Amino acid sequence: MATAVSATSSAYDRMKEVKEFDESKIGVKGLSDSGITSIPQFFVHDPQTLSDLKPSSKRTVPAPLPTIDLSHINSVNLRPEIVEQIKDAARTWGFFQVINHGIPFSVVDQTVNAVKAFHEQPHEVKAKFYKREEGKGFMYASNNDLYRTKAASWHDSFNLWTGPEPPEVEELPEVCRNEVVAWDFHATKVAESVMELLSEGLGLEAGKFKELTFLEKRALVGHCYPYCPQPDRTVGITSHTDPGIVTVLLQNHVPGLQVRHEDEWVDVKAVPGGLIINVGDMLQIITNGEYKSVQHRVLANSWKEARISIVLFYNLAKWSEDGYCGPLPELLSPEKPPIYRNFTEREFVENFYSKGIDSKSLIDKITIHN
Repeated sequence: MATAVSATSSAYDRMKEVKEFDESKIGVKGLSDSGITSIPQFFVHDPQTLSDLKPSSKRTVPAPLPTIDLSHINSVNLRPEIVEQIKDAARTWGFFQVINHGIPFSVVDQTVNAVKAFHEQPHEVKAKFYKREEGKGFMYASNNDLYRTKAASWHDSFNLWTGPEPPEVEELPEVCRNEVVAWDFHATKVAESVMELLSEGLGLEAGKFKELTFLEKRALVGHCYPYCPQPDRTVGITSHTDPGIVTVLLQNHVPGLQVRHEDEWVDVKAVPGGLIINVGDMLQIITNGEYKSVQHRVLANSWKEARISIVLFYNLAKWSEDGYCGPLPELLSPEKPPIYRNFTEREFVENFYSKGIDSKSLIDKITIHN
């Protein structure tokens, strides 16, 4: 695949190359394993995106992501302090790391190893699962927005909806089947605890988010970021915010995740066994801006070893009887009027699937301008 031709040149047919790549079903991992030294043109991002791939030098030592110890969440005396920590992190960072969350290290390791094992299978084995029908069964592909985005990113993924109706176990690849099912169970227990703390941080009952069905609609994604021969010309995943309620992320030791904080990009250093939690756009809206959905991205991987991450996205399962969603009435008052209008599920879905992944486009559309 030629890389020297300008993307604006008539000789370069971007869609033709994208289609050829997609139909080959080899994914980014296949390109990387083939030993290429330059990346195909449709992976090359614009100069503006590439201009700030290094963390800002404003601080010599960037502020570390807040790390919250959950070991005492059932302590009457210590729980209020943990609520405050999580509330503060969700308001100022939109991201935090949790440790001592109750999931055994062995389960964490087994999950990462199983997802890595899926991506390391021979091309002809993985190709059986390669498709673009989102929302149905187990789907493996490179870039879920490949045909909607201006430039592809250097990663492959599999994804499946684990709730409210879990897939038939037989539909899942044997190499990661048991581990994926177990991870959905374990991570959701942690998500439930975190949502209780977030709810209490707003002055609501601990079980309010569960009652609102924030735990039921779940999508599990297993990302692989293989070695990239030109990491300064592309990204692992472009800067974006997550559209849903809350995201739970498990990653291996290969770095790459960056979070936008106080107008600079901060590298996120994984704590062994820790989980990274972040606020989604929907939770920002529902909390009337109290909790912040924050931009994050993954740099293209310059390590010889693949970066692996397992992500669980939690979404609203049951919309209100009138079909709308918006800021919770309990959080509104004359002093705190709504800053977002109500919107429908159709608006939410159409906004997500009409373009590549991006930052807060739904929030921008529904913000009330006085």
